[in-house]
Amino acid sequence: MATPESPYGSSSAPVVAGGKPVRVHHLAAAKKDGTKLVMLTAYDAVTARILDAAGTDMLLVGDSIGNTMLGRENTLEVTLDEMAVATRAVASATTRAMVVADFPFGTYESGPTQALATGVRLLKAGAQAVKLEGGATRAKSVKALTEAGIPVVGHLGFTPQSVNLLGGYRVQGRGEAGAQLLADAQALQEAGAVALVLEMVPEPLAAEVTQTLSIPTIGIGAGAQVDGQVLVWTDMAGMTQWTPRFAARFGEVGAQLEKAAASYGQAVRSGAFPDADHWFAK
Repeated sequence: MATPESPYGSSSAPVVAGGKPVRVHHLAAAKKDGTKLVMLTAYDAVTARILDAAGTDMLLVGDSIGNTMLGRENTLEVTLDEMAVATRAVASATTRAMVVADFPFGTYESGPTQALATGVRLLKAGAQAVKLEGGATRAKSVKALTEAGIPVVGHLGFTPQSVNLLGGYRVQGRGEAGAQLLADAQALQEAGAVALVLEMVPEPLAAEVTQTLSIPTIGIGAGAQVDGQVLVWTDMAGMTQWTPRFAARFGEVGAQLEKAAASYGQAVRSGAFPDADHWFAK
């Protein structure tokens, strides 16, 4: 039933891992049982603590930190140092969700050796898994990471780090390109990937990939026939005026924050704050 707090209604649907800390084997179990995976991005300890307490299954320390938090046009300028700092912050505040850290652009493309070094750095920062973009060309790196004990989440469809090559923010996998995307998905699974993000992919193709793979698929702009969903938390919470077509606003946190800041400013200017309840008399 829909409520004022949630137009999507309350749910008694099962929760991944029964509410316990989420680990790799729980992802496979969720796929088998048909339990939907819930993933959100997180970039700092304060937000991570809130999202973790809300029951989010996976927190993605995304390179989207570049355009959501650091004021950059895209993700390409994000560095490994920045990702390590954000990962450590998120991991420090998380008790249940699986923390997945993105490989930033330029830190894995040369092959398994570079990818392994990046993976080790992010796991030492607190990540429990890593995510990288690309298909069959990344299979050797996925295999090397997996053999080193580092769980890998793949990412196909629209891959933001290839925005220039793809000609902008465009849906991927239409027409004959769908067969290649499916082949890439299978190659990542065979290399050891534990899950796969599908971004801006036609729903029928996302459904086919989901049915073909034994690992869970997590969609963002890929329809409802996937094993889970991920959104950038600022889109989900209504922090900005613009929201992507594939994202729903589940709150208007940005407007509430602006309202709180305005109220604070008014109280300071009027002399109403601080009052005796908020200072030390002795």
